[in-house]
Amino acid sequence: MSSGVILDTNVLVALVDQRDKWHVRASARVKTLVASGDTLIYFDVVIGEAIGVLGRRLEEQKRSHQFAALLDELNSTIPAKSIVWASAELQSVYTSVIDLVRQTNGVLNFNDALIAIAAREFNFKRIVTFDNDFDQVSWLARVE
Repeated sequence: MSSGVILDTNVLVALVDQRDKWHVRASARVKTLVASGDTLIYFDVVIGEAIGVLGRRLEEQKRSHQFAALLDELNSTIPAKSIVWASAELQSVYTSVIDLVRQTNGVLNFNDALIAIAAREFNFKRIVTFDNDFDQVSWLARVE
């Protein structure tokens, strides 16, 4: 794999939750990318994190009754065959992930460092995110 743009958790959550503050921007950005022929990359670790964020957010906002519908929306947005399994590489890149967390003094958490290292391993060069922490990763361009 050598082309495509990774969707980060905050973009994925914003896509499926219309009440998210970034929903309009995320939707517009993704439409633009698709229209320009970009392939959207969904890492398994991003999907897992998005499910956790949705569950926690809906609980906090007393919208837990919406969880099943948003989970269905997430699953219909990302068919299993479209998932890139970054976690399958974790054992071989674990030391690199820890090193990146250390180099950024923890600004990149473990999951974000895994995303960055997996991007390098799979030769993906761009990530759509609202998180400027990825600006510290020289091999990954942030698309906001």
